[in-house]
Amino acid sequence: MEIFFYIVPTLMIAVASCAVVVVVRRSVRVSRAWNSGLTAEARCLRVYTTTSGGGDSSVHTSLHHVYEFTTRDGRGVRFEEQGGPGTVLEGDIVTVHYPADRPEHATARPPAHGKLAAGTGCLLAFLGTFILFAIGFMAVTYAMFSAVGDFMQP
Repeated sequence: MEIFFYIVPTLMIAVASCAVVVVVRRSVRVSRAWNSGLTAEARCLRVYTTTSGGGDSSVHTSLHHVYEFTTRDGRGVRFEEQGGPGTVLEGDIVTVHYPADRPEHATARPPAHGKLAAGTGCLLAFLGTFILFAIGFMAVTYAMFSAVGDFMQP
């Protein structure tokens, strides 16, 4: 029975570790696009929202944009970005930043390196604290079961 006190925190650590990878990859991807120096004019093809939650939990709505642009070498690229501004509508022209080797990793967000670093840092701090809490929980659980085991021994 005590194995559940180790399995559940281990699974939580695994999920949090995957979230760390996702957060770092997203940050690196956006930063590479901004640092590439390549920009293009893109047309917003579609704007839509997705909704999650409801019932007993709060409802969260995310705004998505689908953009299309042409790279400097003439290749057409279409990409989708979540969380863009609500003021960009279908048909609007926006400036996108993209890395030369992966133009599909473009972003229509204006460069804000400090905001990106702060957001990434806060998420990583939260996830790191969560992982440390789970490890601490497992250590306390081990100590408690060890003490009970010693107490139960004649």
